[in-house]
Amino acid sequence: MTEPIRLSKRMSELGLASRREADEWIERGWIRVDGVPAVLGQKVLPSQTITVNRAANVEQAARVTVLINKPMGYVSGQAEDGYEPAVVLVKPENRWHEDRSPLRFQREQLKSLVPAGRLDIDSTGLLILTQDGRIAKQLIGENSVVEKEYLVRVQSVRGGRLHDSDLRLLNYGLSLDGAALKPAKVWWQNEGQLRFILREGKKRQIRRMCELVGLQVVALKRIRIGEVLLGDLPIGAWRYLGASETFLSATATQ
Repeated sequence: MTEPIRLSKRMSELGLASRREADEWIERGWIRVDGVPAVLGQKVLPSQTITVNRAANVEQAARVTVLINKPMGYVSGQAEDGYEPAVVLVKPENRWHEDRSPLRFQREQLKSLVPAGRLDIDSTGLLILTQDGRIAKQLIGENSVVEKEYLVRVQSVRGGRLHDSDLRLLNYGLSLDGAALKPAKVWWQNEGQLRFILREGKKRQIRRMCELVGLQVVALKRIRIGEVLLGDLPIGAWRYLGASETFLSATATQ
């Protein structure tokens, strides 16, 4: 980078904050560039020093991330077509009794608690809700490398078993919305059930991929996002992301 870029974008690249967080902190006077208070819209060079006020770090550390085992019938984000968003499940009585986080539930934690990635209404499994823009960027940013893993029960609409050539297509060679999909990892988990590992998340991607090779998805469950597993979290229950848990492995961040 040799041309000046917007300060909030530079902070996002450095992993200091999301762009929205950065703009909020600039407005509050929590950001300095070369010792001088920053202003909204300011552009910076890579050689310039960005300093974040301790108050911003304290606020950021207080932001929570929640894992939900989403049941069918709930949408990931805003309520739509009469269906409730998964965030309504985040209440004291639904907290997993084996959650070891020392955090105490507070209503304020629901503010700006948004999904970092979709899980459609007919699917179940691991859904992440977060107040932390850094985590949202890791999971759904345009350069995200975080894997998502699914168990997918299918049935053939053509009759017979899936051809090996079609299984290879699921791994690589399909296109959606006029664009080639990134390579995936797809294999038979057992009779009638496939395991998918994706590094992207187009709308209803797995269902549409399966349709292209003559399969109908009967059930879809997400079991992993990056290094974080659904594990034994019961359906409809939630827990906090642990302090030692991270979505990106050490090698992925290098």
